[in-house]
Amino acid sequence: MDKINHTMAGIAPLNEKAMAEAEMRQDNLTKPQGSLGQLESLSIQLAGIKENPRPRIIHKAIFTLAGDHGVIQEGVSAYPSEVTSQMVSNFLRGGAGINILARHVGARVVVADMGVASVFEPHPHLKNKKVAMGTHNMMKKPAMSREEAIRSIEAGIDLVEEELPKGIDILGTGDMGIGNTTTSSAITAVFTGAEVSTVTGFGTGLDDEGWKRKVEVIQKTLETNRPDPKNPIDVLSKVGGLEIGGIAGVILAGARYRIPVVIDGFISGAAALIATSLSPYVKPYLIASHQSAEIGHKLLLEFLGLKPLLDLELRLGEGTGAALGIFLAEASLKILDEMTTFSEAGVSKDM
Repeated sequence: MDKINHTMAGIAPLNEKAMAEAEMRQDNLTKPQGSLGQLESLSIQLAGIKENPRPRIIHKAIFTLAGDHGVIQEGVSAYPSEVTSQMVSNFLRGGAGINILARHVGARVVVADMGVASVFEPHPHLKNKKVAMGTHNMMKKPAMSREEAIRSIEAGIDLVEEELPKGIDILGTGDMGIGNTTTSSAITAVFTGAEVSTVTGFGTGLDDEGWKRKVEVIQKTLETNRPDPKNPIDVLSKVGGLEIGGIAGVILAGARYRIPVVIDGFISGAAALIATSLSPYVKPYLIASHQSAEIGHKLLLEFLGLKPLLDLELRLGEGTGAALGIFLAEASLKILDEMTTFSEAGVSKDM
């Protein structure tokens, strides 16, 4: 836990002075106050994170972490676990949804194997952070050991620190892991106290019977493992995923290094529950890119107090929503920096 504790100890509050200056400028730009809605509040938040009343975004990185889930043995997904490794290969070829959207917004994609249940050949663009060959079947036993849970978070921190020399002005989180909506529903139920059925969606292609089975599996998992909501490492180890632990580490490191963290959908949200439970000081650094089609995501974001930027019924994962959120974050800062004030433009403020 030393690395995790050291990282959390370095998380500081947002810079109030920079935020106040950014807000003052926003209020004096050539528009009615508040007329750009969340773009205005987002730019002020970013100013506080970056300690600069007029920050700029140049270097963008999206961390897409992959891991397999033993609970797939219980028929909770319409797809086999082999798809996880196949999609990682697709990421490395540049042919997946995240690759296209990342190129569109000018972000690099950092692909990491946190716990895929197969072995990859060495690849220059694949980060090998494998903690285990997937998790155990959490319906029958804890998904991983406490030590593995800690290692997964530390690996996520390492990923960010390894990328820092290349520059990171903003980061996004993404995932790949067949079965991970089941895991995320379990995590969400634990932390929010919600009924399993209210935070469990259809994942990737389940029918009604498959959904019922998924709910039953999660309920039995919680009964078997009895994760402690006051102990985030306990929750992660018993009902979590290796890629979820890694994303939690990415989030912690982002906050530690004053980098805005744009979280993707339901799986990244579950990781945010872990990260914010470890350190509530993380929350001001989080930006919810979108409201996904997974029913548990809305409740999760409300629990975290985050307002999503978009609602496009996305449910792909990979960091695709985060890419769009990064685009909006950059747009908000360009408005703040490049739009003229009333006095600069010679426009009456009584417009």
